[in-house]
Order: sequence, then structure tokens, then C-alpha cells
Amino acid sequence: MKKLYEKFKRFFVLKILRKKYQRVGKCKACGKCCKNIHIKHYDHLIKDEEEFENLKKLHYFFNFLEVIEKSDMGLVFACTKLHPETGKCTAYNKRAILCRTYPQEEIFMLGGIIAEECGFSFTPIETFEEVFANVKKKKVKKGNN
Repeated sequence: MKKLYEKFKRFFVLKILRKKYQRVGKCKACGKCCKNIHIKHYDHLIKDEEEFENLKKLHYFFNFLEVIEKSDMGLVFACTKLHPETGKCTAYNKRAILCRTYPQEEIFMLGGIIAEECGFSFTPIETFEEVFANVKKKKVKKGNN
């Protein structure tokens, strides 16, 4: 039964969600990922203060962020919930869904870097061999037509 579940999960993630990587590991609660944050809203990164102010009205979580700089990609944020001395999250057990699902594949695919000390990493869902075998199958099918 577990094997069937894993096959279904893999199909769902690859074909329905169209993900290429899976996040593995566990948060070490170090707070490093909370200091230089780019926030994606719908299909783009937040680029200006006006958009950020509007987001604050939509969801309370955005009120815990402060703009620390503006980059070529958009606004860069830091979380105000970090303890000033330890750098750890003061709301870890009640943190927002954005924090619970960080890091996400989209940020990784945009070139985001995960700190070396982070407990998370990304691994390909399909191995190189699987991707290569699928490409070969498609070429054979086209050749038979």
C-alpha cells in the first residue's frame, strides 16, 4: 500500500503540480532565511512599497516584515520576529504558512541560495536516467509515426 501511495504522490507532484525538485530535510530554526527574503505574490516578486502596503492589508503576516533593501529582483525583507541576540524566531511554533513551507522550489529555481547550514536542500524528483529514458521513448515514438 505504501508503494502505491508513493507512486501516486510522485505522479501528482511531477505531472499535476509540475515540480522538478523536492524539498528534503528539516528546519534548524537558525533564522538565517528570515533576513534576506524575496516574497513572491501570485506570479511575480514584490517590487515596490505600494504593493507591499496593499499586501499588509490582505494578510497580517506581512506586517511582521520590514523592507531592508531594493534589489534588481524586487524588495528584500527581513522578519521582525527574530530575537535580536540569538537570531532565532520568537514565533516559531505559531509561524505563518509562508515560513512553514520555506524554502520553496520557485525561489530555488530563480537562483535563490540556501545557506550551507540550513537543514533543507532540494533534490531532483526524477533522476537523470529517468529523464533520459523518457526523452528516448518520445524520440522512438516520433520515429515510428
